[in-house]
Amino acid sequence: MTGTMQIRDHLLQELQLGVKTSCSLIKLIREEEWDFRPQDNMRTLLQLVHHLTAIPASDLAILQEKPQPEVDKVEHSASDIRETEELVKRFQANYDTFRDYIVSLSEDELLNKSTKAFYSDHGMVQVKWLIEVVTHTFHHRSQLYNYLKQSGHELSFFMLYG
Repeated sequence: MTGTMQIRDHLLQELQLGVKTSCSLIKLIREEEWDFRPQDNMRTLLQLVHHLTAIPASDLAILQEKPQPEVDKVEHSASDIRETEELVKRFQANYDTFRDYIVSLSEDELLNKSTKAFYSDHGMVQVKWLIEVVTHTFHHRSQLYNYLKQSGHELSFFMLYG
């Protein structure tokens, strides 16, 4: 295995950690907490979790150059789900599909195949998309952690690392 593919695998492992630890946080949510919103200009807890769990699927649709209406459909495909176990299953399935796509790429495709999001005027190579999905996931996992802390959950930052 080349160094490039080792780095790909490390990034996928890091993304899997983000999914796993996010799922642990999601499982702590109680039904009555879904409407929690730290500020009026922020998402509700339910909206945040829906967005977080959709990231691998919606970002995959974006990097595969799907049109905005199709991306929006993917982004909102779980909007009727409120059960934490179902959201966790959806998140893992979305990760699995994203991982399968990334692993299917050759080294040349990973490094050189450029695709353009519907909202952008320039493309990005697939490895940069992988980095984007990792950082996007961790950004919203951090928000989820903070929402839960603000709503009174006793959390330790150690739970974010395994």
